[in-house]
Amino acid sequence: MSRRFEPFLHLVEVTPDSAVIGWGGFFLEERTGGWVVVDDDDLEQRREGGTIGAGSASYGPASVEVLDRAGRVVAQATAAERNHVEVAGLRPDTAYAYRVSVNGRPWAEGERWDWVLDDDGPGRPRPAGRRYESRFRTMPAPDAEVPVAFLAFGDYGVGITNGDAGRRQAGVARTLEWLAARYPVRALVSLGDNIYHGEEDALSQSGDEDDDWYFTFYEPYRYLVDHLPAYPAAGNHDGADEEANDDRAQLADNFHLERRVDDDGPGLFYRVGIGALLELVCIDTSAGDHGRQFQDDRRRAWLDDAFPAGEPGRPWRVPFCHHPAACAGPHHPGMPEQVEELLPRYRRSGVRLALSGHEHNYQVGRVDGVTQVISGAAGKLQEDAPTDFGSAGTTAWAAGAHCLLVEVGPEEVRLTPFGVAPPGAEPAPLAVRRPDGGPAEATVVVRRDGD
Repeated sequence: MSRRFEPFLHLVEVTPDSAVIGWGGFFLEERTGGWVVVDDDDLEQRREGGTIGAGSASYGPASVEVLDRAGRVVAQATAAERNHVEVAGLRPDTAYAYRVSVNGRPWAEGERWDWVLDDDGPGRPRPAGRRYESRFRTMPAPDAEVPVAFLAFGDYGVGITNGDAGRRQAGVARTLEWLAARYPVRALVSLGDNIYHGEEDALSQSGDEDDDWYFTFYEPYRYLVDHLPAYPAAGNHDGADEEANDDRAQLADNFHLERRVDDDGPGLFYRVGIGALLELVCIDTSAGDHGRQFQDDRRRAWLDDAFPAGEPGRPWRVPFCHHPAACAGPHHPGMPEQVEELLPRYRRSGVRLALSGHEHNYQVGRVDGVTQVISGAAGKLQEDAPTDFGSAGTTAWAAGAHCLLVEVGPEEVRLTPFGVAPPGAEPAPLAVRRPDGGPAEATVVVRRDGD
């Protein structure tokens, strides 16, 4: 029986003057019928807290060094009881490299083994001829109007070995890597449904253990999360909204969410500033004890603070969540609670753009002066045409696996949905249609003045 431990690196967070860097890994084993990811419960040495994430048991004394372009060590941090550190004292908007050592030996150095899909089967781990980049760029200073970009994608967590849906996820992951290498991308933004559960999805695991996340997150995006922070929203398949199992604790652990959520209110709500041009605002639209999470009184106060009346704040304040406020379908309607509770707050604080997932296609609509973009097909896909263009203010849509490139400048934001290309080929923007069936521009331009 063959067994392999495959190490991973995770750039958890980046600010103008610091970075949080994590490490962990997965045990892979060859058994009768093929290779598997060893279940957390089947590990020979039980690892409390799993094999990766904020709460994972320490692999040993560790050191992280940050290096400048000349290769000089400019900052360092150590850890003894956890598998992540915060390295401080860095300069804003500056490129750095980093290296991790555990028990005195380099961690995740050299050629990596990736899970390679077979044409007629789930595949197996093989030498990939690739290495981690082990680099990052700090965020711009809060007063620096630096144009930035981020990548957004939703409803991806099917797992790359899960048939056609898994191959779509792997294809979108390739597109994300291609875009991140060619644009000034600062972050990944997940629009929810980070991990699925249920027999209908041909998945045997639920998401409440680390091994469940190997195919759904760490393996497909390993060459992204080693140098880009990922900011998730919570979807209905990430909790117990529609499933017997609640995966919220594992979501929080794997994304180190305790670093972002700074109060004791329910749900997942946080804000991320990137320079002077952008603030991302995560809103939890999943079910709570009092309707939707954002309807809880403690969250109403948080929302009032995040979207202040008469104070535009940064030029671009972009809320993102899982469920769309307005949706043309064909399978999910809009959410009236958002129209009542959230859209008035957006309007009063000058929000021009909102992002969501949930519907497994691509849609652009305009409601109450806010451009709403739905991107829920980074793994799942619904090819039927929408049925309710009018109520959603739909101007364009497409049925195709994709992710979003979002480019933020002082006066406008440009959003382009990019589809999937075969390995080695260059991905292209989706072919987008108007509601009447005619071709539409792939790139959506949102301007500060609202035109």
